[in-house]
Amino acid sequence: MSLAARGLGRDAGGRAILDGIDLALTLGERLGIVGPNGSGKSTLLRLLAGIDRPTRGAVTLDGTPLRALSRRAVARSLAFVEQQAETAERLTVRDAVELGRTPHLDALRPFGPADAAVVDDALARVDMAPLAGRLWHTLSGGERQRTHIARALAQEPAILLLDEPTNHLDIRHQIGLLALIRRLPVSAVMALHDLNHASLYCDRVLLLQAGRVVALGPPPEVLTPATIRAVFGVEVAAHVDPRDGVRSLLVKGHIPFEETTP
Repeated sequence: MSLAARGLGRDAGGRAILDGIDLALTLGERLGIVGPNGSGKSTLLRLLAGIDRPTRGAVTLDGTPLRALSRRAVARSLAFVEQQAETAERLTVRDAVELGRTPHLDALRPFGPADAAVVDDALARVDMAPLAGRLWHTLSGGERQRTHIARALAQEPAILLLDEPTNHLDIRHQIGLLALIRRLPVSAVMALHDLNHASLYCDRVLLLQAGRVVALGPPPEVLTPATIRAVFGVEVAAHVDPRDGVRSLLVKGHIPFEETTP
């Protein structure tokens, strides 16, 4: 299952908020999207998911434009976890996750034991099985986020799109979730704020600034101290742990705004 964008752009309020995006997701890769606030990360994900329509260019799924596919057909292959998503308050956690099976069901194929097993597995993967009977309105922000991710997993997608998937999660669940995404037999595109998360858990990183691509490639090639300084206005040092070779970025300080203003 392949996902690609060619010449992708979207305008709003008389200006381009995303422009000239060329991207092809390779099978099984984890692609991180990073950039300052307002750089177009969420807009790009919504276009890739087919929720918003591009002003220019096109998104294709296995070579077919998304606009030519039904929402059900897209949902059988692609699951999207939004940064801010709501669910009816009277639903339980399990009810919410069961909604992920909807694209696979119809009058001739009702919810059955196989679907229940998929839901059980999705709940267990995000550590929400003990809370399956809890009502939505009683959940914390992190518990709601994990429930949304479980619902996406219940779709059994070939491609996962996630907008700030670690939002509201404590550090344990952040690391656990990103490690889970690396283990899943899917391709994934994730908008991330934490550059170390992008460096550690992504095969490639797409760096956006003001709606345009600054760089695309392996994390060590994209997330360099010089590039981070130019785009984010932050001084960092790259450190490689001699024990395991893991590369991390250490923040040294910010650059005064007047130095970074064009």
